[in-house]
Amino acid sequence: MNNIVTHQVTAQPIDYAVILIYFIFVLGVGFKLKKNMKSCDDFLLAGHRIPSWVTGLAFLSANLGAIEVMGMAANAAQYGMMTCHFYWLGAIPAMVFLAVFMMPFYYKSKIRSVPEYLRKRFNEPTRALNAISFAVMTVLMSGINLYAMALVFKLLLNWDMNASIAVAALVVLAYTITGGLTSSIYNEVLQFFLIVFGLLPVSILGLMRYGSWQNLCDQFNNPGYAHIWMEVGNGRNPMGVDMLGLIGGLGFVLSFGYWCTDFLVIQRALAAEDLKAAQMTPIIAALPKIFFPLLTVLPGLIAIILIPQLGSNKDNFSYNMAIPYLLSVMYPNGLFGLGITALLASFMSGMAGNVTAFNTVWTYDIYQSYIAKGKSDKHYLWMGRMATAVGILISVGTCYLVMNFASIMDYMQLIFTFFNAPLFATFLLGMFFKRTSPWGAFYGLLSGTIAAFVHYLLTTIKNGDLNSWQSCLQGLLHYNLQYASDMAGNFHRSIVAWTVCLVITLIISFLTKPKPIEELRGLVWGVEDQLSAAEAGVVKKSSILTNPAFCGVILLGLTAYLNYLFF
Repeated sequence: MNNIVTHQVTAQPIDYAVILIYFIFVLGVGFKLKKNMKSCDDFLLAGHRIPSWVTGLAFLSANLGAIEVMGMAANAAQYGMMTCHFYWLGAIPAMVFLAVFMMPFYYKSKIRSVPEYLRKRFNEPTRALNAISFAVMTVLMSGINLYAMALVFKLLLNWDMNASIAVAALVVLAYTITGGLTSSIYNEVLQFFLIVFGLLPVSILGLMRYGSWQNLCDQFNNPGYAHIWMEVGNGRNPMGVDMLGLIGGLGFVLSFGYWCTDFLVIQRALAAEDLKAAQMTPIIAALPKIFFPLLTVLPGLIAIILIPQLGSNKDNFSYNMAIPYLLSVMYPNGLFGLGITALLASFMSGMAGNVTAFNTVWTYDIYQSYIAKGKSDKHYLWMGRMATAVGILISVGTCYLVMNFASIMDYMQLIFTFFNAPLFATFLLGMFFKRTSPWGAFYGLLSGTIAAFVHYLLTTIKNGDLNSWQSCLQGLLHYNLQYASDMAGNFHRSIVAWTVCLVITLIISFLTKPKPIEELRGLVWGVEDQLSAAEAGVVKKSSILTNPAFCGVILLGLTAYLNYLFF
């Protein structure tokens, strides 16, 4: 394996021109849509008038931040083909489940946010707990994109990291504070195509270099890098994860917890023009999602071959830099600028997605509900814009937290174990078990979150930092809390959080009074909805090709085949 990092392209005027054109375009979209932002609903929810193909691509693109592009490539360089599990096991089944089973509840209940569903299904304390935890999660997540951009610009353009963070924050602020969610959604569609065309040549050039997939696999030092299931049973795979952690942690808890309850992606579907469009949003997003390993996993595999220093330290050669290094050693000038712009688009897409979700939850679920009730729509529109600015400012601070993690994907999954894993148990019981009580949901969600934090502390703190009783507890649990990788620990932590939430919710639900059945209509599976088709936003019948269930079965079949192909 040859080290070719020493031969790097440096940015030229044509590369800066491509980047500048992108900045001008995204800012133009925001200012163009500013005149349509007449109400708080227009700004925060896009007025519920976006067609399904647009919301579908935005649904996918909101997940295409630094986590997806740089994080997945870093995972591939670190763990090999097993990273595909984040797509074929950890995304597609949950996206289909969301479309077929959960989206009707979200859309027909006319909620403005996921916490608002919890208020209708349970009570105000449950909503408040989720709203606050989600607000914290979004700003922690948005900091990832700022940090990743600063790393890329420092390496490829020799920019100061602080200056890079400031520029990115100001551009995202400009187009989200003017055009709101609508601006974010349409820019996310643009960013989707930029990411595809900017990064696909990396995979094409890499495969051309080796001639075939088999020739590429022959270059791996670890044969396990070429398989996704072969060594899961014995736990001797590159990720060090066992069957329980992989299927239970990633495939069930983390996957469904993110795609089915995270308002960041749900918000895009709620902006659709009717119920069928809302259901088709995750279906439309799932089709290209199946093939995204071509843009993320394959470059990571190529990078670990061409740049064997990756992972040697977390500064110049962290796994996070897999794709940036490939751009610098494989792209000529011009195409190099397009590649940087694609990364820039992914960072801004991820950050804008988190910020627009944050401003909606803050404005509707915290500010309007508990701080300033009964104000005018104009006042809440103003607050939505202020929340956008504050969210970006906080993101600038949280981006420095990410610097302590060797892999941004490890950081992201860690955050999900705290917030999304227990939340999925709450939603699962809330939507499909009518006996679940309001206080059962509240204490279950709180207990699951606390359990995740306790599990994290017990897997990370060193014995020298413990008091005597903590050392004793650590000693008792020492064997069970040691994992082959941080990712394996995240998978098992999510199972703990989900299980604790589920058990506590059920126990307290049977000890407390559930909500009356008439208050659960349209919110729980099996309880007949009183809304008319027109009120629910249902459109006329369409062909089987646009039926979410039928399309979902096709997607699941294709995903199963890919799992078999790369077994």
